[in-house]
Amino acid sequence: MHPPRGTRPRPMPDNLRLYKKEKLCSAVAIEKLFGPGGADFARLVFPLRLVARRNPGRHSDAPVAFMISVPKKRLRHAVDRVAMRRRIREAYRLHHGKYTFEDGIRLDVGFVYVANGLCSYADIEKAMLRLLSHLSQAFTASATSEEAKE
Repeated sequence: MHPPRGTRPRPMPDNLRLYKKEKLCSAVAIEKLFGPGGADFARLVFPLRLVARRNPGRHSDAPVAFMISVPKKRLRHAVDRVAMRRRIREAYRLHHGKYTFEDGIRLDVGFVYVANGLCSYADIEKAMLRLLSHLSQAFTASATSEEAKE
């Protein structure tokens, strides 16, 4: 059913939008994130693996820049990879605003899909909530402990 002609869709609230500046697309940053000794934080909550590192040199004002990887080795069909990528992005979009980080912190985050088959959105969302809470705890606690050392 379509809305009546002449009506506009309601604008999306700002805290639920994903902006271009939140997209991790620098090849150098991605190489550092997944390279040897690059990750400051890594956690596996099936079916997702999260890898994160601080990147104070990033010029974007977004506190977190993220990327999603769904390996061809896990899902052979492109349609399935795109569907999983959309589910992961949607779960991140809906829940990333609930977790805050210290002012001035810049994180590069990668989500890697590790299941061998398709998973439901409910499973992805559950894993995303746990990963984001672990990430928030790790980087707010480490930021305060580093300040206490100084």
